[in-house]
Amino acid sequence: MRYINKKRRVSIWGASVLGVFLVAANLAEAQTPSPALLVLEKSDNMLAIVDPANLQIVARVPAGQDPHEIVASPDGKLAYISNYGGSDSTLNTISVVDVAARKALAPINLGALRSAHGLAFAGGKLYFTAETNKIVGRYDPATQSVDLVLGTGQDRTHMVAVNESLDRIVTSNVSSGTISIIEQVSLPTGPPRKTWRVINVAAGRGAEGFDVSPDGKEIWAANAQDAAVTIIDVAGRRVTQTVPIPVKGANRLKFTPDGKRVLSSGLGAGAGANLVVLDAATRKELKSLDLGGGAAGILIVPDGSRAYVAVSAKDKVAVVDLKSLEVTGYVSTGRQPDGLAWVQ
Repeated sequence: MRYINKKRRVSIWGASVLGVFLVAANLAEAQTPSPALLVLEKSDNMLAIVDPANLQIVARVPAGQDPHEIVASPDGKLAYISNYGGSDSTLNTISVVDVAARKALAPINLGALRSAHGLAFAGGKLYFTAETNKIVGRYDPATQSVDLVLGTGQDRTHMVAVNESLDRIVTSNVSSGTISIIEQVSLPTGPPRKTWRVINVAAGRGAEGFDVSPDGKEIWAANAQDAAVTIIDVAGRRVTQTVPIPVKGANRLKFTPDGKRVLSSGLGAGAGANLVVLDAATRKELKSLDLGGGAAGILIVPDGSRAYVAVSAKDKVAVVDLKSLEVTGYVSTGRQPDGLAWVQ
């Protein structure tokens, strides 16, 4: 029978305990990287915090039930996450995460507003869509209350964007196949005052992912059922062109920060492109990429050097170099990654 010397056994025990404390200390001292990529893992109800330098997940935080879209506050301290549940869901919350502390905070209760989905942060306030109610709302973190609700009258009001002057809101309405342009206008008579006017522009079947060009002149919308992108002139409130794209189930679309290129991803099953890159000026395809499975959320970093694309069907996020238009790496994630955000 082999024995361990008592003194040696104590030393081993002491070293083991010390090792445990050192590991715990290192974890406690670990900080959220800056910049950081935030990835929603929809089927796991989690938020993954990723270090872009090594494409590794450094932390996971509960994201509430059925998390779909995410936006960060301008200072990068908080992440807001829509808890969707589908068009007829009874879910009425937006989850909140302290990014630095890596912990979930108390969610925002939207009361009678249900199925929050699209999110945008502008002017210190959080804009959101509520599909069940066919509205876009605005939440003020300072007063912890919803201070604006605007109806679209459209089915599945899904994604939202807000301009810098805060007088124009754009939404996509998937089941109606429309884009709503909601503008603040001055009333023609009576004392000087303003109101909101809603103009719905027919886009295409399944109009969902969209973006407004950096100069504010055009809205490009991806039509999932038409395999096409609709281009809308904002000033004229009319469609100027429809561009076919080689992506099935196109559901997300983003401009590069310089406005020169447009990326659109698709959830369509089967072989073929999951991401297409278009020249914004010529409206021509520059390149299509097969990411290995249906893709959804797109995030382009502020300097426009690369894009992150959630490959939902394969539980990974692709990194695309926007100079070479090649995939340079992948982030392995939890189940069904989708919404993406960037903090720094």
